[in-house]
Amino acid sequence: MRHGPVAAFIQKEYGDCTAAGGRKHVHIVIMGCGRVGSRLAHTLEDSDHSVAVIDQNPEAFRKLRSGFKGTKVTGVGFDRDVLIEAGIERADAFAAVSSGDNSNVIAARVARESFGVQRVVARIYDPRRASVYQRLGIPTVATVAWTADQMLRRLIPEGAESLWRDPTGAVVLAEVAYSDFWIGQKVCDLELAARARIAYISRLGDAIVPSPNLVVQEGDVLHVIAADSDIDGIASAFAGPEPGRGNH
Repeated sequence: MRHGPVAAFIQKEYGDCTAAGGRKHVHIVIMGCGRVGSRLAHTLEDSDHSVAVIDQNPEAFRKLRSGFKGTKVTGVGFDRDVLIEAGIERADAFAAVSSGDNSNVIAARVARESFGVQRVVARIYDPRRASVYQRLGIPTVATVAWTADQMLRRLIPEGAESLWRDPTGAVVLAEVAYSDFWIGQKVCDLELAARARIAYISRLGDAIVPSPNLVVQEGDVLHVIAADSDIDGIASAFAGPEPGRGNH
């Protein structure tokens, strides 16, 4: 799904159940059943993942299609009992997309700090707060037209997303998802395996031009500049371990 790429943060092992197309089946909890929340729920379900949606207003669930098979939970999204009912204890990712910035960040922190969910993302309406939340370890997405697509990239990573092209279309700046294998590895090792240059890394709200010995950390967003014809090969290299080396 190119315009809505199911792509950002799948860990190496997500259990035994495999979704269509060879992807791992995951459980994702969504707080907020507005336009973004319902779109996320439908897209994830269409990709054969299990989904639970939380909203304080039971009428909000009318935005879900009649055939939605996921769990619907009425309640406050940062309440522990509500989260447990939604399956947070087995969740691989959590998205907070309600209408309140503070509620979204509180819920995301509860999911991560109380239940150990590593892949969390919060929607925000005030972009001035983004850097503060990033420093708390909560990735955020601003309320713009492509919010749902960006949420998906941060929940389930896959492939490369083009961010800029030169006028000829030959050179691309792309955000490229990477395997957990590369966490703790040096940038130079990843660049050597992919035969590519990492232009910059987004880390906790800051942009970093990496030195060769910089180590990739969990939550880093890697941006590569390369020939358009090379992007698929680079994405494949980022998705697996360096050739000739086994998994951890």
